[in-house]
Amino acid sequence: MKCPFCMGENIKVIDSRPSEENNAIRRRRQCEDCNKRFTTYETIESAPLIVIKKDETREPYSREKILSGVLKSTNKRPVGMKEIELMLSDIENILHNSMEKEIPSSYIGELVMDKIKDLDEVAYVRFASIYREFRDINSFMDELKIILKEK
Repeated sequence: MKCPFCMGENIKVIDSRPSEENNAIRRRRQCEDCNKRFTTYETIESAPLIVIKKDETREPYSREKILSGVLKSTNKRPVGMKEIELMLSDIENILHNSMEKEIPSSYIGELVMDKIKDLDEVAYVRFASIYREFRDINSFMDELKIILKEK
């Protein structure tokens, strides 16, 4: 490793601890040539996930795409960003723990639906209306009836 300031290679670790999310090791380092300090993070390298779309095309997994959909469905609802981030992290843990390299978008959609239902029922219905592509009021009402039965 080289110092980002002087490009020196004489670096020592001053402090090492888990990051706030517990998914990386945070290390404070000091260059012994210029005495400047900097932080590095050590994470596990994981294989990229590939999403198989409905039309059988494949694309890399994107947390941002899921976040965008969840943010739209939780708009003006009492759901905080911290709750959403925890939900996304939980979904990603499930996906990575499945040990599959290619995952159908339908599986990811159902995971999001299950998790968002626990956050906010209105957000769930909003997300479901897009994800399940409700064509008319009857299909929308069928989904609402399922929610009401579960209560």
